[in-house]
Amino acid sequence: MIKAASKEQGASFVSILMGMVVIGIFLAVGFKLFTPYKNHATVKSIIENVINDQDQVSKEFRSIRRTIYDRSIINQVRAELSRDDFLKIENIDGKIHFDLVYEERVPMFYNVDAVVKFNEHYEVIKP
Repeated sequence: MIKAASKEQGASFVSILMGMVVIGIFLAVGFKLFTPYKNHATVKSIIENVINDQDQVSKEFRSIRRTIYDRSIINQVRAELSRDDFLKIENIDGKIHFDLVYEERVPMFYNVDAVVKFNEHYEVIKP
């Protein structure tokens, strides 16, 4: 003889609502953090392209910095990333060192911000 269940079991409205709120928070955070990482990937690509171009590397540092700045404007990277202090260029022992160090503050919710830090180092032998 098969006995019927006395009570059906499943997800309640409150548990489904709580799950949707958690998923919504994760999606909101993901969408807000996407832009800084996309901008960083663009800047990284610009610097790698400049480093791989021997004609650009043989120029003065001011000209290299100006090329990177112009390319970031063309690629619509935010103005904060195009400041002079986010990229340090040095000549050490015949090698050009590019240090890309900066942080970006992203407003999340009300008075809560996320700080995304980036630190990249590149070396190229000066021709």
